[in-house]
Amino acid sequence: MKNSIAVESKKSIDTSWLKKLGPGLITGAADDDPSGIAAYSQAGAQFGFNMLWTLFLTYPLMVGIQTISARIGRVSGHGLATNIRRHYPPWLLYGMVGLLLIANTINIGADVAAMGDAAKLLIGGSSHLYSIGFGIASLLLQIFIPYARYVQVLKWLTLALLAYVGTVFVVHVPWSEVAYRTVIPHLSLKPAYITTVVAIFGTSISPYLFFWQASQEVEEQRNQPEAKALKKAPDQANANFHRIGIDTGIGMGFSNLVAFFIMLTTAATLHAHGITDIQSSAQAASALKPIAGEFASWLFAAGIVVTGLLAVPVLAGSAAYATAGAFQWKNSLEDKARSAKKFYAVIAVSTLLGVTLCFAPVDPIKALYWAAVINGVISVPIMAIMMLMAGRADIMGRFIIGGGLKILGWMCTGAMALAVIAMFGTSLT
Repeated sequence: MKNSIAVESKKSIDTSWLKKLGPGLITGAADDDPSGIAAYSQAGAQFGFNMLWTLFLTYPLMVGIQTISARIGRVSGHGLATNIRRHYPPWLLYGMVGLLLIANTINIGADVAAMGDAAKLLIGGSSHLYSIGFGIASLLLQIFIPYARYVQVLKWLTLALLAYVGTVFVVHVPWSEVAYRTVIPHLSLKPAYITTVVAIFGTSISPYLFFWQASQEVEEQRNQPEAKALKKAPDQANANFHRIGIDTGIGMGFSNLVAFFIMLTTAATLHAHGITDIQSSAQAASALKPIAGEFASWLFAAGIVVTGLLAVPVLAGSAAYATAGAFQWKNSLEDKARSAKKFYAVIAVSTLLGVTLCFAPVDPIKALYWAAVINGVISVPIMAIMMLMAGRADIMGRFIIGGGLKILGWMCTGAMALAVIAMFGTSLT
């Protein structure tokens, strides 16, 4: 009887993997948030096609580290913060969670501000009012829509990223030069070039994505009556590892493909016409209009609004998962707000504080810079701890990682460490 249930469970997981694309896909799409769009736009505008190579380098690294975070959640049945709390010193946990909260809140502020600016470009009106509306709408969706339905909304929102693929078809692109520069880039040791490379790495590989995907795997497990933590149900492992691999590979591929086209569009238009200083995603959309036409500008701006609606819940949710895991609170988007008050309070506070930052006398570019610095600083120890946890039998049981995945995870950790060192090195010159 037990074996027949296991086989049926495995078959169910195998035959419905297309429907269950979620944690990896949503994580990858959320990586292309408005602040990320600004970073990719600036890279394309400033350096033309010479930054396209970075997205081929970050793809396998992103797949490796996000797969590891997903496996930790699915195997142990707990998110990253809970696992860190159980196995590492409290000061380390609270320091990381505190910095994550600060970085995520700043990022939310930058994203809702960009969404407000983009909405103003599309329909006119007050960007501040739009920012408030987007922030509140995102908060209400997370509070009042159960996870099983809400995740379907997020999946559909990922389709909006195709707008950035569409923009490239309304501008002239020298494809032979694009192919050449993607494979054989023109490298430079100038501080501006190194800083941009670091910004792309920091945008692509962010701590909030680790916490989100691990916790979403736990949510997925909770929503399947037959599913258990793989440490306790090893017969379910092969099917779930296969699903995680496909989900994460597609999600990170989608993320990098969109980033590639954003960079390609701005390189072929803005850089080609001498516009090399883009300070925000909305500015990139506005600058496209006289060069690529109103339709390209509209697509770019509309994409900013929808990607923000996708990213803000991930930023606020990952902050809540991390905090709740650190303090042993109930932490599920499937729970009603009244039964998980502290978890939803973190979502509310981080979202509303982010909206408030839109009205503060703070330079949004400087705010994003410091958010990137914080993310860079905490990403390296978080990844190192993730790699150590993934190799511990008391956390992973028989499913400790090894082989190529282990090598890829440590390569990603090393690459981010080098990026952080380069970031501080260029800031001192």
